[in-house]
Amino acid sequence: MDNNNLEIPVWFAMSAPFCRELKAQQLLDKRCIESFIPMRYDVVAKKGGKKSRELVPAIHNLLFVRTTRSIIQETKREILFLQYLTQAERGKNIPIIVPEKQMQQFIAVSGTNNEQLIYLKPEEINLKRGTPVRIHGGAFDGVEGIFVKVKGIRSRRVVVLIKGVTAVVTAEIQSDLIEVLSAQ
Repeated sequence: MDNNNLEIPVWFAMSAPFCRELKAQQLLDKRCIESFIPMRYDVVAKKGGKKSRELVPAIHNLLFVRTTRSIIQETKREILFLQYLTQAERGKNIPIIVPEKQMQQFIAVSGTNNEQLIYLKPEEINLKRGTPVRIHGGAFDGVEGIFVKVKGIRSRRVVVLIKGVTAVVTAEIQSDLIEVLSAQ
């Protein structure tokens, strides 16, 4: 990668092992570095046997960081537990960089913290059988994804994929809000 590309902010898929994604996000916030953790509501047991409904990470250890390559390399030297998620490419492990549009679609869906969202590993779903669509109206207005049948769910849903990292399945969408896109 040349020096010009070191200064272009991109979304890095990162890991913070041992459920330290929220700690990593706090440290990134102190450095004014943008990050995103998909969250969901869950019932959490408290001391004394009480339970409460809290916003928790939907996928443990996962966070996305938007910054330049030079800044993330410097930050990784200071936050030692922060690691790149990588993919094998020509015999090397290359950090996963999520395209801006794909990340914005993912944030638009998972940022709603909707309780009906389902997070899947990319290998858990076959998107080749689906239809590219765009949603018009409702909480997911403007989101593009693949309209597909998901195992264990009666109706078809729209899936937004972060290649090699995760997929998020939307809540049920009324068919009149879905526009079929031409194959790209």
